[in-house]
Amino acid sequence: MPSNNPFEPIAKNFSTTLLKGPNLKDKFGELGHRVEVLTSWFVQAQSGIRIENQPTAASNKHNALHLLAENLTLAQFPFLRNPSQPLDPTPVTSLKNTYVTGSRGIVIPVGFKTLRFAIHLIFNIRTVLGTRLPIQVVYAGEDDLPEYSRNKLKAVESDIEFIDILTIFDDSSMGLQDSWAIKPFAALASTFEQVILLDADCMFFQKPEVLFDDLGYRETGALFFHDRKLWQHGFQERHKWWKLQMKGRKPSATLLKSLVWKDDFAEEADSGVVVLDKSRFPLFMGLLHVCWQNTKSVREEVTYKMTYGDKESWWFGLELCGVPYSFEAHYGSVLGGERSKTEVCGFTISHLDQNNRLIWYNGSLLKNKAVDKKQFQIPVMLMYDGDWKKGRTKADMSCMVKGKLRELSNSEMKAIKDTVPLAQKADEEYSLLSF
Repeated sequence: MPSNNPFEPIAKNFSTTLLKGPNLKDKFGELGHRVEVLTSWFVQAQSGIRIENQPTAASNKHNALHLLAENLTLAQFPFLRNPSQPLDPTPVTSLKNTYVTGSRGIVIPVGFKTLRFAIHLIFNIRTVLGTRLPIQVVYAGEDDLPEYSRNKLKAVESDIEFIDILTIFDDSSMGLQDSWAIKPFAALASTFEQVILLDADCMFFQKPEVLFDDLGYRETGALFFHDRKLWQHGFQERHKWWKLQMKGRKPSATLLKSLVWKDDFAEEADSGVVVLDKSRFPLFMGLLHVCWQNTKSVREEVTYKMTYGDKESWWFGLELCGVPYSFEAHYGSVLGGERSKTEVCGFTISHLDQNNRLIWYNGSLLKNKAVDKKQFQIPVMLMYDGDWKKGRTKADMSCMVKGKLRELSNSEMKAIKDTVPLAQKADEEYSLLSF
């Protein structure tokens, strides 16, 4: 006799057809669909529970739907199982209950290899720019960031809070020995509702908290930044795969504006800074998709082969889950250390706010971190909205031509100038050149 429960056939499909290998590359779109369904079940169950305050048959039904959504979400995302609470029947709710209502903060994933840059960054945002946002440093076990490394960070900023991601999520599927892979999990694990996630080698020209005022972020709850506009009509396999996973789904207004999507450029996102509002439940659920893309089996078979590291997983995960997001207006710009009227060359990618003022760049305070550990550089020129000429090797600068050119303002240069001596002193005091 057929069941009167409309959720049962879908639940049976989700539980018996788990999205595992082989051919994981074909399952990104399906997982996005499942996240949308589970999100709607959570919302429906929660709204019913709020209405039905008494233990009636209706409230029991909504509680059952909530537990079903919890079980199926855990089945899709087994990393959600907290190692200290392996039998928790509601891991999604338990995780969300760790978020402090109304909280905002900075999250920096740090391993011992990026410790030096993280200390430079903290001097930049805390000492020079004066941000008072709380900072959480996330790492993956003692081997990733040993106690002596954490003590160096504590000596620089005593209020830092440390989160060992391996105590929050089950590492059997995460496999977090890769610094890129930890980033979405760090955002998910942070107790801040609103998160500014930073790569350790970022540098800022303004206080990071101004990102919370971005109009796109305020509208959608997610702000991403563009990579360089490069390699038009290259990487066709990537484009075909994106479109195949989007089959049957209408692209968002944000995606339709993308030069990667409509004009066939190669790389959309620079994930050195990501801003998320996890209090928006659909976004929280979409973040689970992003995390899944960075689990060991998926990233090794698909994500890090089809694209470069974690960068495209952020917008693509939210897009596949029907979750709104926003991007900065410009594609990545370039900073240079020499004045020129025709081109600007450098080793970093920089980003602008809504008023075309510099807000941050990646690549550290060093001129070229891949080649010289000691040579710092104060950028003096900016070019944006131009054409990139990519350096052939890591030792070669990339340049932009035919763009909008200006010198950095005094306040922009001061943010970096004032950070350099602090970084140099820290290098010596904490023996950071060995990292």
